[in-house]
Amino acid sequence: MTIQRILQGEITDHIVAEKRGAAGWLTFNDPQRHNAVSYEMWQAVPVVLEAYRQDPQIRVVVLQGAGGKSFVSGANISQFDTLRSGEDAVVEYERVAEAAQLALYDYDKPTIARIQGYCIGGGLNIALCCDIRIATEDSTFAIPAGKLGLGYRLTAIRNLVTAVGPANALEIFLTAGRYGALEARELGLIGKVVPAAELDQALERLLAQIQANAPLTLRAGKKMIRQLQQLGPEVDVEGMRRLVLECFESNDYREGRKAFAEKRAPVFTGA
Repeated sequence: MTIQRILQGEITDHIVAEKRGAAGWLTFNDPQRHNAVSYEMWQAVPVVLEAYRQDPQIRVVVLQGAGGKSFVSGANISQFDTLRSGEDAVVEYERVAEAAQLALYDYDKPTIARIQGYCIGGGLNIALCCDIRIATEDSTFAIPAGKLGLGYRLTAIRNLVTAVGPANALEIFLTAGRYGALEARELGLIGKVVPAAELDQALERLLAQIQANAPLTLRAGKKMIRQLQQLGPEVDVEGMRRLVLECFESNDYREGRKAFAEKRAPVFTGA
């Protein structure tokens, strides 16, 4: 199989886009930071997805993390002081990150998250935006928003509840606990768990099954399923957005960032 890299020089090097036969691969490529997603990486995701959408040879898209130790470990916290501090900066960051995740969630071609290692916070939401999630036995999952004092957007909560149901979503979110791959599968966060040595073989089986099916049928069915997962008109979307901004404007958020940088437990006051 030939591997062709595309968009090199047009997007950040921390996102690698490759065509591998009939599959498009999107790799989060910052293993030194466990593939924590930066603002520039969020910007690149819709660009890559659009290139694959326009390519009739691409039948399915695979998302993975570089380095073998992490899918995506969350957002790049080194950018929080500049890009997620102050209302205007937070609004802009949320706009770009939300656009990237919605581009993936609403994508018309099948998507697979190939998970090996850490799948944390925004990284877990990226995986939940994919249609199928396959993980190695040594992978770990968590949503640690509560430990940082940051706001977790409504669509990300929707994705979590859709995957695991309200009761499990509340436990996962309120405890900020970490889950191994087998427990994550029981909760519904992922669909398949395999030994690391068997990950690529299992992925190839999935790709072959998907690529053998009629693209228009898959697109129609996926669109219908996504329609059934939409937020209802009774949801106060603007009110939920204000709640997220309140978190980012709080003293607790400042304390969470400081504690993370100082590698200590935060002391939250609820203000």
